[in-house]
Order: sequence, then structure tokens, then C-alpha cells
Amino acid sequence: MGNIIFLLLVLASFYGLSRLFVKAGEVAWKAWVPVYNFYVLAKILNKPWWWCLIMIVPGVNIIMYGVYGFYTTRAFNKPSNNDLWLAALLPYFAFVKLGHDETAKLVGLEKFKDEPIGFVRNWVDPIVFAVIAASIIRGYFIEAFTIPTSSLEKSLMVGDFLFVNKFAYGPKLPQTPLSFPFAHHTMPFTEGTKSYLEWIKLPYFRLPGFGEVKNNQIVVFNYPDGDTVALGMQDVSYYQLVRTYGYENIHNPKYIEPQSQRRVGAVVGRPIDKRDHYVKRCVGIAGDTLRVVDGLVTINSQPQEMPLKAQHYYIVKAKPGVLSLDETMGIPPKLLDTLDIYVNDARVLGRNGDTIVYALNMPRDVSAKVKAMPGVMVVEQVISPKGKREFGIFPHAAGYDWNNDNFGPLYIPKKGSTVPIDTHNVCLYKKIMNTYDDGIHEVTVQGAQVLYDGRPITSYTFKQDYYFMMGDNRHNSADSRSWGFVPFDHIVGSPFFVWFSMKYAENNPESGKSVIGSLFKNSKDGKFRWERFLCYVKDGTLHSIKIPFIAVVLLIWGYSKWNKRRKLKQAA
Repeated sequence: MGNIIFLLLVLASFYGLSRLFVKAGEVAWKAWVPVYNFYVLAKILNKPWWWCLIMIVPGVNIIMYGVYGFYTTRAFNKPSNNDLWLAALLPYFAFVKLGHDETAKLVGLEKFKDEPIGFVRNWVDPIVFAVIAASIIRGYFIEAFTIPTSSLEKSLMVGDFLFVNKFAYGPKLPQTPLSFPFAHHTMPFTEGTKSYLEWIKLPYFRLPGFGEVKNNQIVVFNYPDGDTVALGMQDVSYYQLVRTYGYENIHNPKYIEPQSQRRVGAVVGRPIDKRDHYVKRCVGIAGDTLRVVDGLVTINSQPQEMPLKAQHYYIVKAKPGVLSLDETMGIPPKLLDTLDIYVNDARVLGRNGDTIVYALNMPRDVSAKVKAMPGVMVVEQVISPKGKREFGIFPHAAGYDWNNDNFGPLYIPKKGSTVPIDTHNVCLYKKIMNTYDDGIHEVTVQGAQVLYDGRPITSYTFKQDYYFMMGDNRHNSADSRSWGFVPFDHIVGSPFFVWFSMKYAENNPESGKSVIGSLFKNSKDGKFRWERFLCYVKDGTLHSIKIPFIAVVLLIWGYSKWNKRRKLKQAA
């Protein structure tokens, strides 16, 4: 309904423009040709012709409508505050009002050139177009992200500030274009106020990109399980909350989650483009059959190389005083900083005689360093045995005794492929069939039959490609092993540049607490990871471009100074 109303508003504005064009000496039919009409209007207003191209860009064109309305109202000699507010906020009505107003005559914008107060000309105009330019860049080319969780440690780390290339796989057009600039799904300084309106909904469409998603690439995507969210616990999967505490409790906004003592709050749904952004490694692409055997990923029966910085939990047994403070058995933060282990990734499991048992989450090279320390007797990787079912592991159904280290085999759907469907495997593809693939459908099991919208089926053909994402932090990552497949229409882009990186005190309480004091410290002792500044990313590996970057900045600065002196000499 919202799309129909918006279409009627646009047509009404075209009608208003047709009357304004006649007043400006143009023929009326030009107002009914989309995009071209705004090219003509830009000429009438004596504004750049390329303004009309912005009207093609979904989301940004709504802001541009207001810009056109504002300047058109002034050009037709209606500079009162009431008229300008109407034009900026409701330009569709403003065009119609101006078209029927006999007193609205074209005087042009030159009349207002010598206004004593140039606020609009000097400030509003640049700010609006800065917002428009930034929105286009952010929505279709490059967007800034911060790594919030440790699921990709130590490839991409908590505190990495990076840019994501949206042309890697093709930028998506916004499906909910009515949204507050630079806010993703929640208004700034609020916990649950939507930053978007769903009055207008556009169908999914993706522009051509530079490539396709491939195995082992790090990918940014919209979190599939985030289609429904409990606003009080947005960092926890709604479906996991329902499985743990029951539907009735989670849909009671006053319910207090026992472990965190947080109120779950209201439950809301989110469109695809407004779901949280996640970043993981794509270990399986469409058409692959994936299996995890004792922590090692195999694709189509071929073992895959473990990422260089992949982390696992290790059981460490050591004599007192080796890794701990003798009195408390706690591990000193300074030692953890030296080993580059987060404090919440290190636990003391207990003491057995003269041996203290720890659980440490670390990469293989760090585990080798720990093993070489005097007094350390055992360093053994934790592996959940085959057949031991773990709660929270996909597909959350009896008959699938899978866990983080022993998972699958699982076929990853490819567009156009068909798989048999029965009462046993329907749980693997149910979310695809009833939500992701082709709108909302009802998939139920009745006796020995699977019903699709009430009709018995024995097979299903997939409508798009799907992917299987995993974190390099293999024992501390909420990924496809928890919530299943990532549809292609959820893919956002690929991280390509880390420009800044710092530690947080909750992970590194010793080195991550001081900002000023860290300015003259190295990466190990201070808050800033200097070696990660100004690096481009390739498959999770960082490559520094500090020297070329500084050289380019100096060249630009030098050219600017030289050019300024040259112009001064010419003027003299």
C-alpha cells in the first residue's frame, strides 16, 4: 500500500511540475518524463544538469526531492518560512500548490543572491549535498565498519576500523529507502527507535559487481537470524532465546533473562537491508558439500587449510606460578597481553594437586609458545567428540548430533539445484523454503509427509545461492554452525582496508586502558595496534601501505604549495 501511495505522490508532483513548466516557458509534456523532467527543472533553476542523475538513486532521491522543492519554491517567489518548510519536507504537495498558485511567478534564484543573511547559501546547501554525497558513497561504494566481536580473531580483530567494498559482489539497492542518514536500523542515542520507515518497500535488486563469493574469502553480510530481534537483547539470537526460554517468555517484554538479568523488551522484525552486519569467512559456497571433522573443514571431501591465525580453545596444565598468581590462580593481565590472549578467553578450570588446569583460547603459534614455557606439562586442543550434540548448533533438531568440531555433511544450496525433501532433512532447509527463497510460505510436517503451503512435496528447487560462514575464532563464534545458511541477497561486500586499530580495556585491561599514555608505546604495551594502521586486506591477511600513503600525502601537499606559489607569480 505504501508503494502505491508513493507512486501517487510522485505522479501528483509531475502534474504540479507540468503547470510550473508552462509558467517557465517550457512545454508541459516534459514534466511527465522521469529524470528528464528534473534535468529541465535544473536548467530552469540554473543549477547543475547532473542533479537529475541523483533522482535515479533510491533513498538519496527522496532527499533530493526536498532540495528541488526548496529551490523551486524560492525561484517562483515564495520565500516564506511556511512555504519553504512545505517544499523541503513535502515537495510532492509543494509542486502542486505552486502550480495552482496564480501569484507564483518565476523570478529565478538570482533575486536572493544578495540576501544579507546567507545561511541557506553558505551552510545548508553544502551540508545537504555533503549528506547526499556521503549517502551515495556509503550505500553503493564504500562503507565504514568497526569489528565488534572476536569471531575473526586474529585475522580481523576487535577494534579494527575498516572500509568495506560494496562493489566486490555488486551493491544492493536499499529495500527500505525511507531512513535516517547514516543510521543503520536504530536512531542514534536510542535503544530501540527505528531509523527507517517501511511505508515504501522496493524489491531486491543488485547492481553488477567485480566478482563472485569464493571459498575462504572474508565477507560482510546481513545477519540472517536477525530478521527478528528482542530489543532488550539485540546481541543474542531471538531464535536461540525462544529455544532456551520459550516463546511466551520471550514475547513478554517484561521478562528478565536469568543469566544476564536483562529485560528482553519488545520483539520486532527487520527487513533484509536493516539487519545487523556480520563479518565471517566463507568456508563453503553454493553447490559445496561441507563437513567439519575434528575441527577441520572439508569441502567436497577435500580437507581445507586452516586459516593462519585461526583460534581454538586449549587445555593447559601447568605447575603453580607458571601462568598464574599463586594466591588466586588468576592469570596476570600483563602475561595475557604478552601472549595476546583476551582476558575473557582465559579461564582457570581448577587445581589437581600441584597442577593447575586452564582453558586458553589462542592460535596454534601461541599454543606452541605456551607449550615451550618451563613448568607447562600439557597443551591439548579441545575437540568436541563426534556424536556429542551441542545445544544451539544448527539445525536444532533431533537426529542431528552435530557440534562445533564435528558437523555435517551438509549440502549448501545452489540456485536451480533440486534436493529430495523428507521429514528427516526438512529441518535443514525449512528456513530457506518458508522465508529466504520466495517470500513467506508455510512448511509443516504431517505424519510421513512434508507440506508446502498445504501441498505434499518430495523435493525442492532453490531460487538463489547460499553460503556457509565461519569465524576464524572457531570455538568462540556465532556463525553458520549456529544459524545455518546465508542467502546471496544478504551479501553486502568484502573488507578491503583497515585504517585504524585499537584495543579495548575489557579485553586487554593492562595495555588497553590508556589513550594518551599509549601514544608513545609499542603495540604490545599500548592501546594502539600501530602495525595494523593503513593496511589493505586480502583473505584476512593485512598488508601495510603506510609508506606509499605518506608519500602520496606529501606529494599532494607539495604540489598544492607549488601551485599556490605559481599562481602568485603569475598574478604578480
